[in-house]
Amino acid sequence: MRWTSIDSIHLTLRFLGEIDPAILPCLSQGLRKIAASHHRILLHLRGLGAFPDLRSPRVIWCGIEGEVQELGLLQNDVEGICVEAGFPPESRPYRPHLTLGRVRGKRNLQRLMVHIRMGPDFVSRLEVCQVNIYKSTLTPHGPLYDVLEEIPLPGPGCGDHSMTNEK
Repeated sequence: MRWTSIDSIHLTLRFLGEIDPAILPCLSQGLRKIAASHHRILLHLRGLGAFPDLRSPRVIWCGIEGEVQELGLLQNDVEGICVEAGFPPESRPYRPHLTLGRVRGKRNLQRLMVHIRMGPDFVSRLEVCQVNIYKSTLTPHGPLYDVLEEIPLPGPGCGDHSMTNEK
C-alpha cells in the first residue's frame, strides 16, 4: 500500500487534470458565484471500501454520509462550471469518498481486505466550509497539493475538523 499522507487527504468535487492557467480566472469567478448559493455542509466519515471493488482493489477509501444530497448539489454546480469553462462532462457518477491509500502489490492484501470487510464502524464529523482550487504535482512519494484559491461557503465558522477540496 501507498497510504495517503494526512496533509493530502481531500474530498474531490471535480478532477480537472492538466489545464491552461488562463482558464483559472473563469473557473474562479464561476466557483465564487455558485459557492455563494450554497451553505456549509455537515458530513460524517463512515466505513471503508475499495475501488473498483474488494476482489481487485486499487484504491482504499473511507465512505461519506450526512448531508450528501447537499454535497451532490454543490458537486453538480461545480461540474456545470467546469463544462462551461470547456472541460468535457464527467462520464462517471459522483461517489464522494476520501482516498486513504493505493494498492501497490498483492503482499498482505487478503489480510487488509478481511479487515475492510469486517470494517471498523466509526463515525467522524467532517464540515465542508470552502471549495479549493488545487494544483497537484506528482512526485515519487505521491502527489503534492498547493492551494491556488480558497472560496468559502456561507455560514458560521467551521470547527477544527473541517476539510474541503475541489481538485
